Amino acid sequence: MLSGNYVVALDKLPDYNERHNSYVLSQLENGRLYYLMGNWEQSQQSLEVAYEEVEKQRRAAKYQLSRGVQNVGAVLSNDSALDYKIPAYEQGMLHTYQALNFAFQGDLSASLVEVRRANLVQEQALRDNQQSIDNAKNTLINEGLDVTKLYSAYPDMSGIVGGIKNNFQNAFTFYLSGVLYEINGDLNDAYIDYKKALEISPDNKYIQRDVLRLAYALHMQDELALFKNELDVSLTEISKSEMSDGGEAIVIVEQNMVASRQSVSLNLPVYTRHSDIRFFSFSLPVYRQNTVSTSLTLTNNGQSHESQDIVQLQSLAAKSLVDELPWLLSRQVVRVVAKEELRRKMAKEGGDLGNIIASIYNVTTEKADTRSWSTLPANVKVIRVPLKHGSQILSLSNGRDVTNVELDVTKNSRHLVNVIDIGGKLQTRQTVYF
Repeated sequence: MLSGNYVVALDKLPDYNERHNSYVLSQLENGRLYYLMGNWEQSQQSLEVAYEEVEKQRRAAKYQLSRGVQNVGAVLSNDSALDYKIPAYEQGMLHTYQALNFAFQGDLSASLVEVRRANLVQEQALRDNQQSIDNAKNTLINEGLDVTKLYSAYPDMSGIVGGIKNNFQNAFTFYLSGVLYEINGDLNDAYIDYKKALEISPDNKYIQRDVLRLAYALHMQDELALFKNELDVSLTEISKSEMSDGGEAIVIVEQNMVASRQSVSLNLPVYTRHSDIRFFSFSLPVYRQNTVSTSLTLTNNGQSHESQDIVQLQSLAAKSLVDELPWLLSRQVVRVVAKEELRRKMAKEGGDLGNIIASIYNVTTEKADTRSWSTLPANVKVIRVPLKHGSQILSLSNGRDVTNVELDVTKNSRHLVNVIDIGGKLQTRQTVYF
């Protein structure tokens, strides 16, 4: 991927069948790589398969039926024996990429279906997230392990998480939803989603302008008065940026790749079934590095515009892992206690040899589950600029590479431009709506 050779990258992915516990993850990776190749239809098909698997997991979790056999294997091996469960932020991106797949094929109605699904994922996660975290912590306490000891021993990821409040709210998803609603003429729905994006990313000037612009267009006098005092954008600035007889460019910049999860070992005290405390070694996933975010500059007709961050997916990934830690550790506590019982039994029945074999098995099978959707961008940025009528050239630069995009601008035309910035190289594609 870093060299831009997505065909070879796709060929390197494992070809799992639908019975494999990483099948859904492989479909996500396929969908992302086909998307990078501009193969919208194939990306759409892979992501649809992934969505169907998510729905199967949701039904299975509801009835507590299908995961029982796997849990037995996971107790005596590791979490990699479980089906890969897509976290909320990855589910949101699944539908976001589906929306873009349809948008680049000119199917606006299908795109709107996908952004509604993405927004529903965030709404559901908002309702369930804190309860899930509390349940996980209570489970861990019931297993006899102090949650504070887990967080004090675990590597600090606060620098990667940053200031985000939760692991699923994605301003980019809401912003894209607003853009598509606006293109479709649904200004009220667009306004609602722009405001949601602004709540998550309040410093983004492009979102500020869109919120203020639609508040003005929809005659939201009370909210307009509030925004005029709170936002860093004036109505004069908004009126000067109107399209008049021209159009506009909405540029989505996907930069770099999320870092991969790595493994860390922790020694923590646990009560065994014989009511004694022993220190056990646990292997947990961790993000050890953050990705560098650099600005992208768009130049048109002598005017320059800087990109602004709208979501740091690396931060969402790290926050998701932090929130998942109590569940991960509680399963490992059950596992190490079960393995300790197995070791005691084998030592009793097989003497030193049985003890050695059991100990080797326990060590070699205990490893962190480091699976994640690794081809996602580390961050997404946006630029939104008015364009004059006629042939227009957008010059895009990230400081290492420069590329030009030529647009044929007509009255009220909206040009959706996607910029892929991976490995310092810029790749672009576009579609237009009238």
